[in-house]
Amino acid sequence: MSSNPPTARRVALVSALTLVGLVAAVVCGLAIGPTSIATAKIIGDVVSHVGIGHSSLSPLQSTVIWQLRAPRLVLGLLAGAMLAVAGGTYQGVFRNPLADPYLLGVAAGAGLGATFAIVDIGGGLNTPTWTPLLAFAGAMVAVAFTWGVGGRGLHSNAATLILAGVAVSALLTSMQTFLQQQSSSNSIARVYIWLLGSLASASWRSVWLVFPYVILCTAICVLSGRALDVMSVGEDESRSLGLPVRRVRFIVIAASSLGTAAIVSAVGLIGFVGIIVPHIVRLLVGTSYRRILPISVVFGAAFLVFADTLARTVMAPSELPLGVVTAAIGAPVFVIILSLRRRMVR
Repeated sequence: MSSNPPTARRVALVSALTLVGLVAAVVCGLAIGPTSIATAKIIGDVVSHVGIGHSSLSPLQSTVIWQLRAPRLVLGLLAGAMLAVAGGTYQGVFRNPLADPYLLGVAAGAGLGATFAIVDIGGGLNTPTWTPLLAFAGAMVAVAFTWGVGGRGLHSNAATLILAGVAVSALLTSMQTFLQQQSSSNSIARVYIWLLGSLASASWRSVWLVFPYVILCTAICVLSGRALDVMSVGEDESRSLGLPVRRVRFIVIAASSLGTAAIVSAVGLIGFVGIIVPHIVRLLVGTSYRRILPISVVFGAAFLVFADTLARTVMAPSELPLGVVTAAIGAPVFVIILSLRRRMVR
């Protein structure tokens, strides 16, 4: 692979292919499942909702599409887009290619909150409503704690924030383990299912709960691309160019963490999306975050929907945890990416 900067034609080609992949993912997400429904019928039903033609789906097929597959598809698109762009912004703001959306304790905080609800230590919290709420609250508390420990708010720097995130994650994970030891084996199984991530419980309610967070936070992350390009030269150089580094870091981290917390609260922990998607995009279109972040949004959305399609079909009628599928795909892909980068450096 050439180390020369990508041409505008190459960037346009990658963008176009990514959009085609997204369309294919949407079609697969709606068409593939235990109930066989022809793709032409699904497309006809979709366009009939905007007044073109008429639907040939039966009432049962329409229910399957719009009440089961469609909310799962939309939630998968939102989750993939948010995790990918959050991973890209974290890698940019920390100048660390191994950064992911869970770097500052989002995963550990959400896991602790969800575990607290599932094992019902608090009494009366073991409900579908409380689990995502406590997961979201735990994730945000963890990030706030990391931000405070890592350098007193706006006076923090990237290195101390990363170290603080590691320490806070270790502390919260140990607390989660303690809670699990106090619970029944059934509760422990439910905790592990949640930790592995899944879109099986997706509904339009969960979609609308996370939708405003994801749209706002994704927009902020994408618009931060120019600032992240400036920050890539170093903090001192960025300040000399007039960039308010600490303020930008705060805004970007807040947006990435808030959006990630919202997604994690709805679908659990899904790994590798935030690491491998920005890396793949970086190899294809270069190192500018003005290109990496918007393409990562589309790429991440398509990737997660394809992964979810595999999760619910490979062992049908059983379903694999989505986090297992993304790890099975992501780990070897990440090894390949590292090998490619090593060759490019030589």
